[in-house]
Amino acid sequence: MNVVTLIGIDLGKHSFHLHAQDAAGRMVFRKKLTRSQLLAQLANVPACTVVMEACAGAHWVARRLAALGHTARLISPQFVKPFVQGNKNDFNDAQAICEAASRPSMRFVTPRNEAQQTLSALHRVREGLVRQRTAATNQIHAFLLEFGISLPKGPAIIKRLPAVLALHPDLPVRLVAVLERLRAHFTYLDEQITEVERELAQQLKEDESSQRLLEIPGIGPITASALSIELGDARQFGSSRQFAASLGLVPRQYSTGGKPTLLGISKRGDKNLRRLLVQCARVLMLRIDKREDSLGLWVRDLLTRRHSNVVACALANKLARIAWAILAKGTHYQSDPAVSGKRRPCPVLIPFL
Repeated sequence: MNVVTLIGIDLGKHSFHLHAQDAAGRMVFRKKLTRSQLLAQLANVPACTVVMEACAGAHWVARRLAALGHTARLISPQFVKPFVQGNKNDFNDAQAICEAASRPSMRFVTPRNEAQQTLSALHRVREGLVRQRTAATNQIHAFLLEFGISLPKGPAIIKRLPAVLALHPDLPVRLVAVLERLRAHFTYLDEQITEVERELAQQLKEDESSQRLLEIPGIGPITASALSIELGDARQFGSSRQFAASLGLVPRQYSTGGKPTLLGISKRGDKNLRRLLVQCARVLMLRIDKREDSLGLWVRDLLTRRHSNVVACALANKLARIAWAILAKGTHYQSDPAVSGKRRPCPVLIPFL
């Protein structure tokens, strides 16, 4: 009887398709199970490697499978697609997951724990609330502009909307009611965002590794929590460059005929974390003249030779590498003193925008 060594699961909301194979790659069984049947079925299977795509619900299933004694692995969906054979269906997708996981060079995603998933949920809720708040602000500006009233940019003027409306008593009553309703909605969203940020800060206080990330120049609570989610066990990345590459902060390569060509940043991975790191870099660059350490010397030297956009991406790359080193090696951030008269070697590749 063939012994199951690898199981691929195509996850769904209500049904799960399993493809099991032995060490030689021969199919042992194929099954379609409901959510309630999945864990009961796998509890009766000898310990083996179970692979799934890293999608909604995959991290929870991975934790439950690990508790049953299986080796749970997650794989990025983009690496599975090339291995689909024949027409697309759920069983073929499960088989493709097994084929992809069998490759010795395949890269896997580390399953997240409950704390990381909670932080991720808070981040997504905050992003949604911020988008809604921006939409409410834009609507207020647009409605007033249609009646010849142009307000300064930014959300601060929204809080002074009653005073603005008092200066224009000729506005239609129903329009004023709509604007007041939008202002109340803006105030509610602003309060919710503050509450979510308070929850994020509280979780950061309970996590020692995240506290060490706050020591990095330019890194605030929002970025520190996002880095904690993305890094997890930082040792899953072989080096700091691998982590920076996973965020798309390294140059995209297009080489042929033995001639290397480096283009702009690849923009792979988590675009939200990449955006946060670039924003942190830009904030740090605003006060870079006041930094007398090696980081300030390196950025000032780079600004004399590159555009500020390029420097921002390079500095974001460096911040990502520093974050990896702090979590992977269990250290704290240490600022090296600047060495006058010497150009500090740049440890990152400079992308072209």
